[in-house]
This record gives sequence, structure tokens and C-alpha cells, in this order.
Amino acid sequence: MSWNKIIECVPNFSEGRDLEKIDQIVAPFRGKAGVKLLDYSNDEDHNRLVVTLVGEPEALCEAVVEAVGVAVRLIDLNQHTGQHPRMGAVDVIPFIPIKNTSMEEAIELSKKVAAKVAELYNLPVFLYEKSATAPHRENLASVRKGEFEGMAEKIKLSEWQPDFGPAERHPTAGTVAIGARMPLVAYNINLSTDNLEIATKIAKNIRHINGGLRYVKAMGVELKERNITQVSINMTDYTRTALYRAFELVRIEARRYGVTIVGSEIIGLVPMEALIDTASYYLGLENFTMQQVLEARIME
Repeated sequence: MSWNKIIECVPNFSEGRDLEKIDQIVAPFRGKAGVKLLDYSNDEDHNRLVVTLVGEPEALCEAVVEAVGVAVRLIDLNQHTGQHPRMGAVDVIPFIPIKNTSMEEAIELSKKVAAKVAELYNLPVFLYEKSATAPHRENLASVRKGEFEGMAEKIKLSEWQPDFGPAERHPTAGTVAIGARMPLVAYNINLSTDNLEIATKIAKNIRHINGGLRYVKAMGVELKERNITQVSINMTDYTRTALYRAFELVRIEARRYGVTIVGSEIIGLVPMEALIDTASYYLGLENFTMQQVLEARIME
């Protein structure tokens, strides 16, 4: 990959069950010069598709805008059900600076994409995280509160006028949050119980907003097909709060309910450093650094 500038994008689409639709949504990311599709994963319980791609700014912009158009055409949120909160057919589009790019450039790209999708698809857009135009818009959970159903009235409030597009919820595609942010790790921990109330209580206890771990957002999710529940976590800065800390705190909180952890999963891609940090903790490695990782040295 000989690109001079690389930005990562991780768009989340509100479709995790219809494989034909998923294939159509992902198609604009395939075979494009200046864009590389790294990964995509769909979850039927969440009814959500998470795509990870990297590219040069201009090429990335074109591919993302095209994919948004496909999603707007295919997804009707009036018919959508799932465990994950959502306010749009394309729920959120984050841009992350990776190589030879600054956060300011990622912000600029997010605004460019926001303007294009608003104009082309009549889609209301909220800028969030580093791109936010006001402090109360930085947190995605705050922007998304009320979800698709509640956004019809919320968007009429003066403090929730969209940054781009009409001040009216799209009738089928809802609204979208677009912004620039640091790398995020989507990390889910599965519990040996089908009691959603327990998973929700654990999630509340570990997340920062309720006095838990800094840089951790969490919610309880029911996985009906597996007859278990899950603590679904977003680690917004893995360099400040490591994955193993979230794992261990969930384990501690679960004990009070007589519940155990039965597994965990990473959604999308994860920085190598995040996994090395966790491995170092559990193996008790002393003075271990990324410079001792074979693959890291090869890629230098």
C-alpha cells in the first residue's frame, strides 16, 4: 500500500440480517482505487453491519458517499428491529487519522462527506466527537438518544438542529452522525445468563458515565438465539483504559449475580497494541514492548 495519506473509516449500517442487502452496501468499497476494504461483520441480534476500510481522503470520500446512498435506498427503519440503538439507516460514520494525516484533516473529511450526503440524499447530519459544533454533540450516545422513533420530534428542538441537511428526519433513513475520532475498540463480553437486567446492571456499573471506567461506554444486550446476554462495550481510548481492565471489572460485577463470563469478541479490527497490552498483563511479562513483536518489526 503506497498511499501517502491514509484515513480509516468505520461506518455502521442498520442491517445485520439480509445478506443480499449487506452485499450491496459493501459493494462500493470493493475494487476502488485508493480504497481498501479491511473487514465487515454483521450481527443478527444487533441487526447491524460494521465495515472497516482505509483509503486516501478523496477516494474514501467517494466510496463512503456511494455506500450511504445504497443504504438509504435499501433500509427502512420503520421496519427495523434490533438490540443496538440506532437513529439512521447509516447510523454513524467515524473517520480516524492513520498515516501522514492529522485529526484536523479527518475533521475536514468528515464535514465534506456530511455536506455531500445531506445534499445528495436529503439526509440530516449531526457532526460528533472531534467534529462536533457544540459540546453537547460530542458524545454519540447523546446525539442518538431517542433513536429513530424519537428523532422526529428531537430534531425540531433548537439545540438539535442538524449541522447539514433538512431539520426533519428522513422518513425511512432517519439521521446520521458523522465525525472524526481516535481509534475505538468494539469489545463485547458474553455472560452465562439470559437475564437482560443483569447484563444492563453490569454495563451501568462499568461505564464511565455512571462512575465506572474512563473511556468505557457499555450497554446490556440480549442474544436470543444463544440464550445468553452480553455487555456490549466501546473502548474509546484503549491506551488509557486497557481491554483487560474492562474484562476483569465485568468478571467482578458478574460474581455478585452468580454469573460467569462465557466468552468475548472483538467487532471489526483492533490495534495490535491493544492486544499486546492485554497479553502482557495476563502473562505477567516484564518490561515488554511493541518492539519485541515480530510482525511489528517486520512492518517498520
